[in-house]
Amino acid sequence: MRKALLLISAAVGAVVLLWHPAAAFGDGTVVRWKEIIGIIQAGNIVGSGTGKVTGGLLPWHATGGNAVLNLTTGDLRFSVRGLVLAGGNPIGTRGDVAQIKGTLVCDTTGSANGNSTLVDSEFVPLSLTGNARFSGNVGPLPDACLNSPNIAFLIRTARGFWIADGSVRVLDGEDEDE
Repeated sequence: MRKALLLISAAVGAVVLLWHPAAAFGDGTVVRWKEIIGIIQAGNIVGSGTGKVTGGLLPWHATGGNAVLNLTTGDLRFSVRGLVLAGGNPIGTRGDVAQIKGTLVCDTTGSANGNSTLVDSEFVPLSLTGNARFSGNVGPLPDACLNSPNIAFLIRTARGFWIADGSVRVLDGEDEDE
């Protein structure tokens, strides 16, 4: 797992902490999604049973972002950049979506009881250019998030549709070649 880097400038006596998302959580099991991408196929479903989430009605595009979750503490951070519609008349804008939330879809296959479990962050504003950030706690996390390897991260609208997802999911120590 990456650690925070500490730089001390003797010339000005300043201490600067360079932050990497995984470093902020300290010890514990950390799941990272290295990028956020917009939904490609409108109406796509993630999850099972009562925990299924339907995708937005149009495709979306994001220019960047990431998400980090500490499974031990429930601390979640995500950012998204340039999240805009990739189809329809409002193409290239956020349309009427003024706020978003992050959603964990735990046990996406419903292997435990036929239903996925959803865990939501609070809503945050989505800027006119499609930028948003969240940093907070969504825990304690339910067993479905802790005991299933099938966990997804989605960006959802106030109407409940998912419009972007976390891609390239890695756990502590899985991606040391960066």
